[in-house]
Amino acid sequence: MSAPVCTIDATGIHVPSYDDVLAYFQTEFRGIYGSDVYLGNDSQDGQWVAILALAHYDSCTMAAAVYNSYSPTTGQGAGLSSNVKINGIARAIPTHSTVDLTIIGQAGTVISTGIATDGTHRWFLPSTVTIPPGGEIIVTASAEDAGAVEADPGTITTIGTPTRGWQTVTNVLAATAGAPVESDADLRRRQKVSTALPSLTVLEGIAGAVATIEGVTRYAPYENDTNVTDGDGVPPHSIAMVVEGGDAQAIAVAIASKKTPGAYTYGTTAEVVTDRYGLDHTIRFFRPTAKRVKVEISLTALTGYTSGIGTEIQTAVAQWLSELAIGEDVRYFRIAVPANLDNGADSKTYTLTDMQIAFNGDPLGYVDLTIAFNEAAFADPADITLVVT
Repeated sequence: MSAPVCTIDATGIHVPSYDDVLAYFQTEFRGIYGSDVYLGNDSQDGQWVAILALAHYDSCTMAAAVYNSYSPTTGQGAGLSSNVKINGIARAIPTHSTVDLTIIGQAGTVISTGIATDGTHRWFLPSTVTIPPGGEIIVTASAEDAGAVEADPGTITTIGTPTRGWQTVTNVLAATAGAPVESDADLRRRQKVSTALPSLTVLEGIAGAVATIEGVTRYAPYENDTNVTDGDGVPPHSIAMVVEGGDAQAIAVAIASKKTPGAYTYGTTAEVVTDRYGLDHTIRFFRPTAKRVKVEISLTALTGYTSGIGTEIQTAVAQWLSELAIGEDVRYFRIAVPANLDNGADSKTYTLTDMQIAFNGDPLGYVDLTIAFNEAAFADPADITLVVT
């Protein structure tokens, strides 16, 4: 009987089962000490052979883990972090919430280490902001505290560091919440997109460049190569990027560096990018409009149900909604998947009896929610109401 070891072929690495390893060691042991040796689980010899078999099996699984760690598809943890460096990206560390602020003031005013506030949180402007001749500029500010610091549109209106010539500040759009350490799954998705950087398709190259910017969480590229405005309102022969998170100027630079000459960029956020020849180009893109979703779930508690499981349901549904792609509609029936905790063990402790959804402020119902191309669904666990009977 040949020794059971790891084998590698065109389909990858294969690990022998523990049963095969144990049978091999039992056969070899009997070959030395006789075929009548008792190797049951309740014998000392049987336990010793099992220890040896488990050690061999663990070595095989370790070899497979090492082999798989060299691929971004199967690598994990520190190994995956090392692999993606080949693509020029790195695992995202915990980030601060960001928000685009509209600064209005006298032309030429220089704001140094400026701060704006919403009455609760402080938002740090770039180290130096110079108000242009038009008297208005949009800059990206970062929250003082890391994590998911929220700010609704029009709530950041207080100048925290009064500066001569700086008149007003406001945020037209809601803040983009900060993120925790990037998970393996998210890093794999970003690595896959980043390979589009050297692609022949310009739009894929732009998306790949934007995806590598620190703080970018979701994005969606659109292109209208026709002679008429399309259904989303994108003008003829133009591109539109919708980007959540990341510095506005860095996003504009990434788009400018990849787009073709003469291509118009469509969006409500505009940044000026100066090329190597000293020429200024206005690059436009969208920040997604956050569409807050509320869900009411009715369920019947069964044996084993606890309030902790209820919290799991709320968290799972909110996370599922917040991870939908920009422009992706909220499909009513699909919410049942996270609401059932992906049919895990805890899902056996309750039965869903009813579920209704709606945008915040609208009446609950049983229909899909339509999301525009430059919108994104999101929810907090507090937006998920449970009715337990």
